Amino acid sequence: MAELKLEQLSKVFGEQSVVRNINLTIPQGAFTALLGPSGCGKTTTLRILAGLEQLSDGRLWLGGKLLADKTTHEPPECRDMGMVFQSYALWPHMTVAQNVGYPLKLRKINGAIRHKRVMDALDIVELGSYADRSPLELSGGQRQRVALARCLVSEPKVVLLDEPLANLDRHLRGTMEQTFRDFHRRTGATFVYVTHDQAEAMALASHIAVMHKGELMQWGSPQDLYQQPQNTWVARFIGKGSILSLPAPVNTPYLDSVLLHDGFTGQSCHSVQPVLVRPEHVQIAEAGLSAQVEHCIYQGERYLVALRLSDGQQLTAFHHLPLQQQQNIYVRMHQGWRLEAA
Repeated sequence: MAELKLEQLSKVFGEQSVVRNINLTIPQGAFTALLGPSGCGKTTTLRILAGLEQLSDGRLWLGGKLLADKTTHEPPECRDMGMVFQSYALWPHMTVAQNVGYPLKLRKINGAIRHKRVMDALDIVELGSYADRSPLELSGGQRQRVALARCLVSEPKVVLLDEPLANLDRHLRGTMEQTFRDFHRRTGATFVYVTHDQAEAMALASHIAVMHKGELMQWGSPQDLYQQPQNTWVARFIGKGSILSLPAPVNTPYLDSVLLHDGFTGQSCHSVQPVLVRPEHVQIAEAGLSAQVEHCIYQGERYLVALRLSDGQQLTAFHHLPLQQQQNIYVRMHQGWRLEAA
């Protein structure tokens, strides 16, 4: 196993820059999500890692081995990586076992050794009894597990996953998330997982790279991204929350504490600061900042309340009881996170 290192990674299609100067070191054995909206460059980045796209600039390393630069392009089959696609990519004319064993067949691994490795891989994804079936007889979740087993059978150092849960319903997605966690734990491989679903990324990944318009916006643990976003774009994209414009230095009797971004070393020269306030840090109170309820959404264990402050700014809060639309209330904010501009 070895870390995966991206140095100034860039990709241009014609005159369009799709990925720009990505610098990222993915630790050995990490479960990393490439997270961002459609068109942000995350799938192109994954395809560069896999060798399915040639990079335009920069370098890609796996451990001490150079996989790609402007003049070098190691072919996909020589990169010691496995890939799981959104579409499963199973051959309908082959059995489940034949699909899983196909990478070993290409490597001329035959007989009892191949059979054992195929059955071991199928047992890991709990499909050992389905070895002789056609993929057409399987559900979507089962087909995805066959694709995982086919990836596992090659024992790759890096596993690349391109939105593998996008075609599944919500119940199956939850089941498959646990399958991916177990799969990662058993293999110890480095995972790179592309998704546009932040809840999926937060639930699965140990590290998340947030991308926007071809650039890396922030890299860190799910907790870091949620609690300490580096700019207003990441703050709006990750989790629920409100960004308030408050006078600098921030000093209001209704905001108990403001945490400072590491980049701030003193008083800002700006007259207004953007401050992120998460709904769990907003309390409906008997006195405080006046607000009006715009709507109240039942979420099972709590209500999500959309508020509008007297100056027109919007704020969200959690509350244990329903509130009426246009009801006037008071709030206190216990904590905020001061942001850089986007």
